[in-house]
This record gives sequence, C-alpha cells and structure tokens, in this order.
Amino acid sequence: MAKDLSKDETKKHSLNYKNSGVDVEAGDALVDWLQQGESDRSNRPFQKNIISGIGGFASLFRMDFSEYKKPCLVTCTDGVGTKVKLAAQFKNFSGVGQDLVAMCVNDLICTGGKPLMFLDYYAVGQLNLEDAKAFLQSVRQACMDSDCALVGGETAEMPGVYQPGDFDCAGFAVGVVDEEKTIGAHRVQVGDAVVGVSSSGFHSNGYSLLRKVFAEDLDKYQHELLTPTALYVRLAGQLISQLGVHALAHITGGGVENIPRVLPEGVRLNLKAWEFPPLFQEVQKRTGMTTLEMIKTLNCGIGLVVIIPSDKVAACHQIIESQGFKSFDLGFVEKSSQSNTEILWEGEWVGSK
Repeated sequence: MAKDLSKDETKKHSLNYKNSGVDVEAGDALVDWLQQGESDRSNRPFQKNIISGIGGFASLFRMDFSEYKKPCLVTCTDGVGTKVKLAAQFKNFSGVGQDLVAMCVNDLICTGGKPLMFLDYYAVGQLNLEDAKAFLQSVRQACMDSDCALVGGETAEMPGVYQPGDFDCAGFAVGVVDEEKTIGAHRVQVGDAVVGVSSSGFHSNGYSLLRKVFAEDLDKYQHELLTPTALYVRLAGQLISQLGVHALAHITGGGVENIPRVLPEGVRLNLKAWEFPPLFQEVQKRTGMTTLEMIKTLNCGIGLVVIIPSDKVAACHQIIESQGFKSFDLGFVEKSSQSNTEILWEGEWVGSK
C-alpha cells in the first residue's frame, strides 16, 4: 500500500522544470524586457519592414527589392569564441554583444552588401536577468550602429551543458546586395591599392592564446581584452558608394591570411610593415612569436583591408580617418609569376592559396 505523504514531504520530493534548473519565468521576464525596449521604434533601422518580431515563433520582415536589378540575400553566422570566458569571469557583458554583431556584419559587408536584420542565440547554465539584459542591450545598440534590425533570437537555459556562470552566444545576419554590384576577387586588378583600417584591439579572435598570455595579470588588462570589436558597416558603405571599392577583407582569426580570400589567382600582395599597437607588442614580447607568426594569428592593429583603384588612395584615407579610424598604406596588388595567390611581408613569404 502506498504511503501518504505530508505537504512538506510532497514539496520535498516533487520535481519540476524550475528546480531542475530551468527558470521559465525568468526567460519570460527577459522577453518582456526586450519587447518593452522595442516600444519606441521610431529611430530603429528598418522598423517599418518588421511585420512581427521579438516574442513570436518567427519574425516577418517585408522587403522591397524594386531598387535592385538582381537582388541577392547575403547570410552569415559567427560567434565570439573564448572571449566569452573573460566576459563571464569579470561579469562584464556590456561589449560582448557588439562583438557578436560585429563578427557577423563585418563579414557580410565584404560582399558589398548591407545588413538588413540580425538574430542572436544566447545560451547559459542558469539565466541571470541582469547579465542577459547587459548582453542584449549591447546587441541592440550594435545593430542600431550597423543600421540593421534586431528581429529576434533565442535564450537557452541548459544546466549541465554549461557550468554556473558560463555562457555562449551565436549571431545570424541577413543582408542584401545587387548581384551586379558585388565586390570581391572578381573585381580586383593588378595595380590596385591596398589600405588598412585600424582595429579597436584584439576584436574576437585569438583568445585561447590571449587568456594564457595574460593569465597572471588579467585584472590589469581586462579593459583592453574586453574592448568590443569595431563595427565597419557605415565606413564600408561610404567607401563603396564613393570610391568604387573592389574588395574588402575582414581580418579575423588567421590575420593577414584572410586577404587572399578576396584576391584573384595569379597575383601577389607584398605587404608593407606597419607598427603594431602597444598591446600587440606586449603579446609578441611575452610569447616570443615572430612577426610573421603574429600577423598570421592576430589582427595586429588592422581589422579591415580595403582594395581600391590606385587613384582613390587619398580619398580613402580621408574617409577612414573622418570616421575615427586610422589608415595604413599596405601596398599594391602585383602580378605574380605563380598561378596561385601569394602574400608577402616586406618581401618575406607569408602564404598562398
């Protein structure tokens, strides 16, 4: 015969979703907060295009392609990597949302396209509302600064998969470009000039190395290490519309080895040296990495590379610096005796594709 349980014993032995580690009410509160923040949409990008957004099962986005001859959707996805470990360690989520947006939209613009919308995925072991709000506020602001709409996302609470305090995130961007106006390797010509645009720091790459390099004094360098990735959308838009840009390369993990992705076969780029920012010099000092190892691992102070007709160099520098970035002359696209694409640094071979 089954034993009757008292109310206290029933409570003690009961099991539900919340005491197994998932707080649905906290998740609902986060969605409510997001929707309240969307109440004033007058200054938000593409708000007139959003038929339904945050809070539903999926988002509806109305798009008018009449101004495009051959409209192509541009899609990309990325994450922030192990930089999330530092954000969690120092409970500083105010910039990592921008990292997430930047890693996606900075890739998207390399097609010549412009971002339309963004969605995020935020996963934790246990949802902390204030941490999640700081992260999502950063995402929201970065979307505004990139002229794209935050149309939805997912918050996943997964105890057992993530340890207390841990989190991860992923981003998804959708843009549009006219097929006839795409940029890239097919436009690059021998004689084109190559100009670098400054990074804001380490951006979101190399943190498995950087966390070890600064392990003994992370507190001292936490601000620099958590500086968010620069957003290049508005800069790229101005450069493309005014200068007839031939290609853009987002410099992420692998450093300058990202550049051959936008170069045609049979050319080479002999990069001119530039002075690494002090924190990159500190990494080189602590690790003993060679200069070639550094530029093939980290962005070393250059987050975007612009390839343009050689007669547009002066105007390119002016536009870059007018938007608060530094610019660097990196050389010219040269004809190669090889059939593949080569990258050199001051005449020393770096790599090829």
